[in-house]
Amino acid sequence: MKKNRHSEILRLISQHTVSTQEELLEKLKESGFSTTQATVSRDIKELNLIKQMNKQGVYRYVESKSETEEYLSKFNAIFAHSVISADFAGNMTVIKCIQGMAQAACASFDSMQWEGLVGTIAGDDTIFALCRTPELAQELALSITKLIK
Repeated sequence: MKKNRHSEILRLISQHTVSTQEELLEKLKESGFSTTQATVSRDIKELNLIKQMNKQGVYRYVESKSETEEYLSKFNAIFAHSVISADFAGNMTVIKCIQGMAQAACASFDSMQWEGLVGTIAGDDTIFALCRTPELAQELALSITKLIK
């Protein structure tokens, strides 16, 4: 039973955006698995699932396959806690950070591999992100704003 439940959990998180244990519990019930919150919590630990932010700024459970993914998750947390605001002008997005945190936030931002991003440069409290089009710069600024709220 446990092996089947674990297989179903991995299938569910690969096909759906599952952000909370409650959502996972509900999806398991929809799939015919009767279980408890405590069991789901243990399953998450045993499967070494992590929460990772997608490009829309939503955290979701994913399989942790390597240390690289764990580092990426930590970088995402650094970014989310270091950024104050984001704005855009033309095809440039300007990201304001807590004093002294722009370098760390920029390294984290670069690891996210945003579509349409040409490159970044960081100072002490500001990151400049060059996008391919003004529309992508606006989309990036809006995504970052959602992420930090």
